[in-house]
Amino acid sequence: MATGKIVLYHMPNSRSNATLLLLEELGAPYELRILNMKKGEQRQAAYLAVNPMGKVPAVIHNDTLITEQAAIYIYLADLFPQAGLAPRFDDAQRGAYLRWIVFYASAFEPAIIDRSLQRDSGRPAASPYGDFDTMFGTLLRQFETGPYILGARFSAADVLWGASLSFMMGWKLLPEAPVLADYVARHKARPAVGRIAAKNAEILAARDAAPAG
Repeated sequence: MATGKIVLYHMPNSRSNATLLLLEELGAPYELRILNMKKGEQRQAAYLAVNPMGKVPAVIHNDTLITEQAAIYIYLADLFPQAGLAPRFDDAQRGAYLRWIVFYASAFEPAIIDRSLQRDSGRPAASPYGDFDTMFGTLLRQFETGPYILGARFSAADVLWGASLSFMMGWKLLPEAPVLADYVARHKARPAVGRIAAKNAEILAARDAAPAG
């Protein structure tokens, strides 16, 4: 059982949603520190002292700071092995699990950002993802092994991919693909997703009701 305090710096409707969801799926105890995006608190000195990048999520566990979505996922899922969301080090699926968490950050998200901004990916040899069609085709073939990214086994990788794909498909940032639509539907049906939606609604309502200044 993990020990020590876990603090998540969080802004609703940001990438930290996925980390909050992971904490819920793990059944982990945590403390939220909310940043007000409207006031730009993520760019102010108090938070820059935590994460100089001025981005969320950021997690502090005891005295350890963890940033970057993929690193946070690997760290937290390993911290709570009793939740069963991370293959152990001697598990045959450990390599695939790590591959798809890191693929999200190193290939998928850069490709989506370039595509949404209508930017040229450059020479395939110099691009972190080669080209969009190759990246997307590789991903679709993996999801076809489903119902989860490791086949029959649900893992922390699915929490990350489910949260991301739900957002991106909602904004129509991806080509339509039935296998992804089915995957997102399964993601949205998970109880933890509903709990996080309600929690974020409460945070935003309290923020909007607070006096200005």
